[in-house]
Amino acid sequence: MVTIKDVAKKAGVSIMTVSRVINGKSNVREDTREKVLKAIEELGYVPNSMARSLVIKKTATIGLVISDVTNPFFTTVARGVEDTAITKHFTVILCNTDENPEKESMYVEVLARNRVDGVIFTSASGKKNPLKSLFIKKIPLVLIDRTIEGLEDVDVVRGDSVLGAYLLTKHLIELGHRRIGIIVGSKTISTAVDRIEGYKRALKEFDIPIDESLIKINDKSKFSKEDGYRLTKELLDMENPPTAIFGGNNLMAVGAILAIRELGLSIPEDISLVSFDDIESLSEVYPFLTVVKQPAYTMGVIATELLIRRIERKDRIKEKREILLKPELVIRKSTAPPKIKN
Repeated sequence: MVTIKDVAKKAGVSIMTVSRVINGKSNVREDTREKVLKAIEELGYVPNSMARSLVIKKTATIGLVISDVTNPFFTTVARGVEDTAITKHFTVILCNTDENPEKESMYVEVLARNRVDGVIFTSASGKKNPLKSLFIKKIPLVLIDRTIEGLEDVDVVRGDSVLGAYLLTKHLIELGHRRIGIIVGSKTISTAVDRIEGYKRALKEFDIPIDESLIKINDKSKFSKEDGYRLTKELLDMENPPTAIFGGNNLMAVGAILAIRELGLSIPEDISLVSFDDIESLSEVYPFLTVVKQPAYTMGVIATELLIRRIERKDRIKEKREILLKPELVIRKSTAPPKIKN
């Protein structure tokens, strides 16, 4: 195996000079730098990144823990994280928990053991216990999309779910709907709680009684297509079903579409449907779903920038920072006045 000593000998310089070149230090003459780089190329030398990271106590890696890699919202967040990290000379380790608290804990342990410089984290459990190993090793952390109760001193980047849910519900009310069903993930997930709050806020503003039977919460925590299908069937099997349904996220809305069509109903003629988060590919193929869009890519960019500043200790601000991004209401063809006034 070619060593740094071999490179130094071939280039006719000291080992320290080779190290300076490898680490991109500026205090090396240009002709000397070129000799060292030529020797590295000719010998095929590959620096031992693990050994180097132990010396400088940095790995130039960021852990990204997301809850569902199949969800277009999170894949867009991941793209924002990766694009930003690359420009700052960091690589990203992607971990998909599939909304599973056990996988969440396992991945956090793996990232801590591999000495990542920081972690961007979307909580599946809604609890801070899985993050214990990061706190012990003082690894910087930024929460994205979801908050964690009792975790008061960590930066957060998220969309305004309360406002987004309020806008969607208000849109349905203004069309004439009074029985509006909502399907969301578990109350352990902050976005589910916030979206129910925004939904209720709109109903109260228009003096519409809140019917708890119209609020369907998935006790398994997931915001999945399968759960959207199941909870929609429960709503439509009611003696007095809703005339509109609010999908807690894009995947649940897809499940709702499948359930509605299976029952032989049409959107929006028989029932209106709205969704939190967009599915770009679906809107291109069949541009009909009324949604609230979150700036997912921007969310990933901001979270990464905050984290790297914490890693590099460029921030003098010690207090937690919470960046709340506004959603955008996009009205398409999936909503209309109810067929029967209620």
